[in-house]
Amino acid sequence: MIALSGLFLAAFLAATPVPFQSEVVFLGLQAAGWRALTLVLVASVGNVLGSCVTYALGRGLGGFRDHPRFPIRPAQLARAEAWYARWGYWSLLVSWAPGGDVLVAVAGLMRTPVALFLLLVTLAKTLRYAAVAWLGAAAFAGWTA
Repeated sequence: MIALSGLFLAAFLAATPVPFQSEVVFLGLQAAGWRALTLVLVASVGNVLGSCVTYALGRGLGGFRDHPRFPIRPAQLARAEAWYARWGYWSLLVSWAPGGDVLVAVAGLMRTPVALFLLLVTLAKTLRYAAVAWLGAAAFAGWTA
């Protein structure tokens, strides 16, 4: 249970402004013999909840975007807003990718409806962890834990 709590925390932190990667923890547990479905579910829930924190930060801190301590650099924010303006809420389907947390914060800034946000981010994050599990299974084929 401690291992799954660690995965949950790693996935949660990875979806917030805290610089963290959860894939190493995920793959380590998979290599240790944990069921992929369990890992996908735990990591996805943690990552989606972390994204909710980032969304809320974007939504609540939008009025402070010109403050020097605003957590997203102006150039990064401008790129994300341009991407969001071009692709709209569909851009949340790449929220799993590097820099995706900025898109999540921009979704909050742009006041994307919460239900739509949750649907798209849950889909994106779960598919990402399913792909990590599949790649891990392929990499660990033939290994014995």
